[in-house]
Amino acid sequence: MLHSLLAFVAVSAVVICTPGQDTALTIRNTLVGGTRTGVATAGGVAFGQAVWTVAASAGVVALLTASEPVFRALKLVGAVYLVYLGAQSLRAAVTTRTHDDEVRTSTPLSSARALRQGILSNLGNPKMAVFFASLLPQFAPAGDATFLVLLALGLLFCVLTFAWLCCYAVAVARIGRLLTGAVRRALDAVTGLVLVALGLRLATENR
Repeated sequence: MLHSLLAFVAVSAVVICTPGQDTALTIRNTLVGGTRTGVATAGGVAFGQAVWTVAASAGVVALLTASEPVFRALKLVGAVYLVYLGAQSLRAAVTTRTHDDEVRTSTPLSSARALRQGILSNLGNPKMAVFFASLLPQFAPAGDATFLVLLALGLLFCVLTFAWLCCYAVAVARIGRLLTGAVRRALDAVTGLVLVALGLRLATENR
């Protein structure tokens, strides 16, 4: 059991540390609102993963993946949302002005909004559901307690994700304080382009 748990943590660490849309969104929101909004985004991502964990453990994901129209529609909604967030960053990069080397935006990002963005971004990616449904059973023994083991492993994955993204948020916030307004606008543009690219890839790729 301990061997399986260590193997799960190792696999999870590789997956979590590989940059993706959750990482890009956390960086984007941290640059906009600081550590607090970055951590809130991480919390939203982890919450979305927890929802997929429960769905995968209860077998709901099997119903989702069995319905191609539903799966495709959810994926398109998630892709559109990513493109929308990316477009916001691109617009901010163009319209933001600096004063005394401090970036001021017309629409400050609140922690609640960052949390919501993290949740919606993750729930709008049904590939996460497929990922949990395929990963978790490999480390759960068959038996009456399978559901609880799957749930525990999934929640452990969520906690690890939250911790990693929080580290990202703290690091990015500290670096962000040292950046000039022009550099921050450039980073806004880069993260915006990344989010748009991730949204387009989500919409066009197969399962």
